[in-house]
Amino acid sequence: MGKAANKTQQTTLSPEAFIAGIESPRRKADAKTLLAWFGDVTGLKPKMWGPSIIGYGRYHYKYESGREGDMLMTGFSPRKASLVLYIMPGHEGMDALLARLGKHKTGAGCLYINTLADVDMDVLREMVEEGVAHMRATYETWDE
Repeated sequence: MGKAANKTQQTTLSPEAFIAGIESPRRKADAKTLLAWFGDVTGLKPKMWGPSIIGYGRYHYKYESGREGDMLMTGFSPRKASLVLYIMPGHEGMDALLARLGKHKTGAGCLYINTLADVDMDVLREMVEEGVAHMRATYETWDE
């Protein structure tokens, strides 16, 4: 019996084309801003992961169970309910930054915000930079 492939994999869809299809004007505007912003913060080009996640960079993980795979180092998804930011490996140890960030919610490895106007983009930059630095120091990573 073979191992199941990861559900979220890099695709060839254009992030710009994906964003162009977003119906909500506010969500589309925030997504366009994040597309350029993440590129500036990370120095990496955006790639689509699955049908709705825009990722920057890639890392390889391997669990003690033997399961392994590749995933984006950081990125976002402009969902209908909120913007979801993926700051790997999660927000553990970032309590002081989260306290200064602004209006947000957290989940397992995800940061949820309603709109970019709700958060301090300088604090968000610190979080993404710390996350990417941690990923590079901890995992095998690629700038693709």
